[in-house]
Amino acid sequence: MAEAPSEEITRTDDGLCDFTARELSALLSAREVSAREVVQAHLARIERTNPAVNAIVTLVPEQALAEAHEADQRLARGADVGPLHGLPIAHKDTHDTAGILTTYGTPLLADNVPDRDELIVERMRAAGAITIGKTNVPEFAAGSHTFNPVFGATRNPYDLSRSAGGSSGGAAAALACGMQPLADGSDMGGSLRNPASYCNVVGFRPSPGRVPTWPEDTAWATMAVQGPMARNVADTALLLSVMAGPDPRSPISLETPGSSFRKSLHCDPAGLRVAWSPDLGGRLPVEPAVTAVVEDAALVFSELGAEVVQDCPDFTGAEEVFRTLRAWQFEAGLGAVLAREPDSVKFDLADNIRQGIGLVGADIARAEKLHSALFHRMRAFFERYDVLLLPVSQLVPFPVEWEWPREVADVPMHSYLDWMRSAYYVSATGCPALSVPGGFTPDGLPVGVQIVGAHRADFTVLQAGYAFEQATLYGDRRPEL
Repeated sequence: MAEAPSEEITRTDDGLCDFTARELSALLSAREVSAREVVQAHLARIERTNPAVNAIVTLVPEQALAEAHEADQRLARGADVGPLHGLPIAHKDTHDTAGILTTYGTPLLADNVPDRDELIVERMRAAGAITIGKTNVPEFAAGSHTFNPVFGATRNPYDLSRSAGGSSGGAAAALACGMQPLADGSDMGGSLRNPASYCNVVGFRPSPGRVPTWPEDTAWATMAVQGPMARNVADTALLLSVMAGPDPRSPISLETPGSSFRKSLHCDPAGLRVAWSPDLGGRLPVEPAVTAVVEDAALVFSELGAEVVQDCPDFTGAEEVFRTLRAWQFEAGLGAVLAREPDSVKFDLADNIRQGIGLVGADIARAEKLHSALFHRMRAFFERYDVLLLPVSQLVPFPVEWEWPREVADVPMHSYLDWMRSAYYVSATGCPALSVPGGFTPDGLPVGVQIVGAHRADFTVLQAGYAFEQATLYGDRRPEL
């Protein structure tokens, strides 16, 4: 655990919100600050900043303060407390929370109050986290721009006229503003990584099975995962240590205990073999501002002593794999909803579900064969390299009024998915991937760098991200609201 910070603590305002999760944890464990004070500080920050960005859409202050009081009492009695003791967290509005409104961003569930926590929430609460509310999402978490007809759009804290990304956009914006020190999210096509890139925070897509999910109707599926977000890599690893680990309710959960992610992330960058590509091997259009950030990241690793080579795996088939298996999973999860309420689901999402309805066995078989071939090409690629540097998103944060970008670098985009390929091609590989702050455009918009690792090499990816973060400190730059 990190040492308590040396800065003077101001309890008369919300200054506590600027400490890292590990710093807050050290203060709480040493009883230099109470859980109630930490929660009060974050509630004050939410009251001051949330109206501008619309990141947290449901707030439960009375419940949070009551839980904070109980947490303080447990510590005072000398009881064991978890690694997230006293830390306030607003959960993604697609993660079921017992007794708390969970809308999935759709009017169809505008009054939905689950009667139990899902596994990821259950684990965080068992580790001592205090629930303060829910963060905004696109409808049913479909897409990388956070807006819905229930709560409206989440705005980018660095430029309120721009998108915060999605689907964990509310989580990323809340982190950037200091409304919470840690956040949970999920990622099928980039939903942990894209908003992290757009909001200058860290988002980690772990290997499938690293963070088990329950309840889950398609329990064997691997395209969608849940994972952690934070303002730095070490805090991200801390939250992953709570989320990760085996669970008998998930057939694909990995046996490695979550506690393994509490080890030091320090490594010698000179021992890293780093590949990088500005455009996934010439496959994708990428805005020059994004390309420049990836190039700079490669230079940073080179200056740290790593062996850096411009190279890229062959992503052939990734498009068909992702689109087919995503449509299949959307139909499995939402087909019945569309059948009951055909006019109540937004057009793009309904179209994806219908694509799933139209699939036949041969389509799934072809996608799985391509999926397997892609896995083996990635396996061979990572025999030569430890990590791969890529763009997270192909363009910088776009105007919040847009449904989705109609072009990237003058190349037309034909659907709300097209501009997300730099993230969802990686999803199709099953490899762990981290979005870490990579710099800013001349007009102050954040741009992340995507660090991808070999099959199940989650810790290596976090170590590389930590080395880059410590060398650049881009993540220290906070928005001025």
